[in-house]
Amino acid sequence: MRKLLLLAGAVVVLVTLALTAQRALTVTQHHSDLIAKQIYAYRDWQSTGVRIDQGDRVEIKAQGEWLYTPGEFHGPAGHPIFPAPTFYPVSSGSGGALIGRIGENGPRFVVGERVRMQAHAHGILYLRINDDILSDNDGWVAVHIDVTETEDSIP
Repeated sequence: MRKLLLLAGAVVVLVTLALTAQRALTVTQHHSDLIAKQIYAYRDWQSTGVRIDQGDRVEIKAQGEWLYTPGEFHGPAGHPIFPAPTFYPVSSGSGGALIGRIGENGPRFVVGERVRMQAHAHGILYLRINDDILSDNDGWVAVHIDVTETEDSIP
């Protein structure tokens, strides 16, 4: 009888552990915390090294200053007066704003000082300044990237 009670107790413990482990898999998890990176104004698309999966929640915050027009430093929101022309990588938003894309050929989007979004694609996150000629730019902005894997994320 004692062996039967011990066996029943062991089964209860194993079932509890299995249910707890299964629930832990569905809890929101961060797969990147405090990833800080510098994005340079004079470089083309720069890999952040952060892999994004479809369905992930992504938050990018940026601060700092870079030179986009001669003699005028501004932040990642872009130039306060000059909108981006149609031939810039992203024609919406400001010239000189921080922009991004997910994957080598993913759609481009404005990041600015901060963006929160749910990813619609898989791939590495790339960032750069919204400008057509990079050789006359200077400076960098620091970005903080936080990716939250959700139950909807598709590996």
